[in-house]
Amino acid sequence: MRPDTLERISPWEWRLQPTGSMRVPGVIYASEPLLRDMEEDVLIQLAGVASLPGVTGTVYAMPDAHTGFGFPIGGVAAMDPDRGGVISAGGVGYDIACGVRVLLSGMHIDDLLPHQETLADALFATIPAGVGSTGAIRLNDDETDAMLARGAAWAVGRGWGRGDDLAHIEDHGTAPGAEPELVSAEARKRQRDEMGTLGSGNHYLEIQVVEDIIDATAAEAFGLRLGDVLVAIHCGSRGLGHQVATDYSKLMLAEAPKHKITLPHRDLACAPIRSELGRRYLGAMRAGINCALANRQILTHLVREAFERVFRKSVALPLLYDVAHNTCREEEHRVGPVSRRLYVHRKGATRALPPGHPALPAEFSKVGQPVLVGGSMGTASYILAGVAGSEGKSLSSACHGAGRLMSRGEAKRRFQGREVVGSLKRQGILVRTPSFKGVAEEAPGAYKDVHMVIEVTQHAGLARPVAKVRPVINVKG
Repeated sequence: MRPDTLERISPWEWRLQPTGSMRVPGVIYASEPLLRDMEEDVLIQLAGVASLPGVTGTVYAMPDAHTGFGFPIGGVAAMDPDRGGVISAGGVGYDIACGVRVLLSGMHIDDLLPHQETLADALFATIPAGVGSTGAIRLNDDETDAMLARGAAWAVGRGWGRGDDLAHIEDHGTAPGAEPELVSAEARKRQRDEMGTLGSGNHYLEIQVVEDIIDATAAEAFGLRLGDVLVAIHCGSRGLGHQVATDYSKLMLAEAPKHKITLPHRDLACAPIRSELGRRYLGAMRAGINCALANRQILTHLVREAFERVFRKSVALPLLYDVAHNTCREEEHRVGPVSRRLYVHRKGATRALPPGHPALPAEFSKVGQPVLVGGSMGTASYILAGVAGSEGKSLSSACHGAGRLMSRGEAKRRFQGREVVGSLKRQGILVRTPSFKGVAEEAPGAYKDVHMVIEVTQHAGLARPVAKVRPVINVKG
């Protein structure tokens, strides 16, 4: 992307002034090198989002932004239902509530390394991964309804986890307003055998070690210590979420003329929030959020079982936090002199609540929300914290990962999966995967420099780094 097509506000912020059908401006958070590496389509998609009915304030692209379906991945936009605001399935994404959770082990890396190979094999044997992967859980219709209504709370009630896990999950593990009956039979069928599975693409289960403490006060509140072992789980709502997005995108596209909506692009298909279709999608989407939360909760239980088998003792692995990055949430935000109830789309963007926010667990109130940012399987990841003032900069949103630098097709042409696995092993990182093609698609070289992404996130005032971690085991879908 050419920087001269934008107004430079600071070294970290670039403004797209409204032109054509745009109703509000856009802002891209990036350094000049990151901006130059972004596809032009990010700008085109951001302008499209800024043209939707009822869009309010400013639309944003995070420093890890890249081209997505409809919205850019890394896109954030708020819609005002009182002004005809819309909900877009493409603005939430096809992997509804894809997100990251991090578990604390209380174990030092020196105690894990003698068991590294054994643990890698145990996790790979325990966690179903890959395209179309299925698990040992089979849900009937009643259980599917219960899972879609209650999310992680349902999973804990079934014995897959502990009650104290729920306190460290957004919405305490259950998205309010879910309507399971609005999820299609096809979506339910796709999920029937997929609970407790990792899936494919950029999903992973990673054993990490805390390599650097950047903010000691926040690290203490988060329970992080230098040399500690962590577990990160990155996945979402699997086939169910994809089918919900497919079903409702088609309906939204077909009904757009009925609502007199002129779409900048068909991928931005949407419906008024206060229409019957908008209401139905929100109910189904929230059920999809619960599916993702339940799925990550079951995976947490399976990880704990694998640790106990390898180390032959009870391993608590308490949950640090679970945050989704493909959602639309009803939130209160100040726009000008007044606060309004808005529907905030975050697609490939993480909510980053500041210190003192009432939705935070008490132990995080003074330091802000944990923001979990994945790198790639061969590079660092980061744990950040929300900061004061971020609401006015990004609707209290931050990056969610390193962000792709090249397409999956280009990555497969440039990298060989077996070579990537071998190179990582020489660096002390063990990869377990059912697909070397999938590893090639997700090679570290296919991603932006995560350190640059974090630098922008910090300097732009979106979130602050707390700890840097590096991988030692990666189970890749």
